[in-house]
Amino acid sequence: MMFTLPQASKMSRLAILMACLFLMGCWSQSETLEFRGETMGTTFSVVAVDHTGDIDPQRVQDGIDATLAHVNSAMSNWDPDSEISRFNSSGTQVVAITPELADVMDVANQIHAASDGQFDVTLGPLIDLWGFGERTAQSAVPSEAEIATAKAAVGQSRLLTLSRDPDTLQKSDADVSVYLAAIAKGHAIDRIAIALSDLGLSDFMVEIGGDLITSGVNPRGTAWRIGIERPDLSSQRVEDVVPLTDLGMATSGDYRNYFEQDGVRYSHIIDATTGRPITHGTASVTVLADSAMAADAWATALLALGSDRGMPLAEKNDLAVFFIDRDPSILEAGFSTLASSRFQEILASEEE
Repeated sequence: MMFTLPQASKMSRLAILMACLFLMGCWSQSETLEFRGETMGTTFSVVAVDHTGDIDPQRVQDGIDATLAHVNSAMSNWDPDSEISRFNSSGTQVVAITPELADVMDVANQIHAASDGQFDVTLGPLIDLWGFGERTAQSAVPSEAEIATAKAAVGQSRLLTLSRDPDTLQKSDADVSVYLAAIAKGHAIDRIAIALSDLGLSDFMVEIGGDLITSGVNPRGTAWRIGIERPDLSSQRVEDVVPLTDLGMATSGDYRNYFEQDGVRYSHIIDATTGRPITHGTASVTVLADSAMAADAWATALLALGSDRGMPLAEKNDLAVFFIDRDPSILEAGFSTLASSRFQEILASEEE
């Protein structure tokens, strides 16, 4: 499979470990290459099959490292010298941006429009307001006035203007900032996949922070098998296993990052319409797509929407989606699942 840049988070460590079980029993004439490290505030892993034995592992490592460094230099909000950080500090003038950043923003705009605005790269003020990462038990829940003030600086389609040929980006309000955490990891995965393909590798899996893409087959010569974790930290169980070939996959859940105050549970997933954490019963969403970047962004958007609103949208856009909802009526599991038509078709075709 040849990878090209898309023109159009997250799975648990348990799910990735399941995939690694299939490294046993490799094809006798092939060599399995494995690379692991840290990036973007999380970890990454790459597993590739060298059928000829001619691939220099150091060249692969260098390609991975160079790709990650390049993506971080463009899209890291934690690097004050990155391209996106410089844009965030630019005021309201028109800023020339690289084609790579323009491509990512193009996809972000498409998914923003298709998701009723729930995927929004300007949500930073609301995320900061709700204090995830810095909250203590004594932190006050934001007031209506504070939420309204933060929402004034949120609105991707209203506050950002992307132009192509030449590629430029502009804010209509100097206080607006672009945060790419819900799409940049997927983009980095796709870029690593391109680098591996350029090195002559065709069978591999690339994963960052639980988002991933697969190409070809695993070291046993069969489809990569990726587990979807049940959104219950106490059980550490797998809800389902997906055989995956030549597809990106991302799972977004609300069960790892939340706080409780006065008997109310507040998720880190913010509804862009209300400016408040989601309150519906969907606990996790898994998306399969042609690119990891699209899967990454759609998983975030559909978790914000929840299954009631998200499933009709998934069917309308022919998205491969698997929802896991909290369901107290199911005493043993406590969860119910719902798969879109496209998700069921992909699983059926992979299992044939």
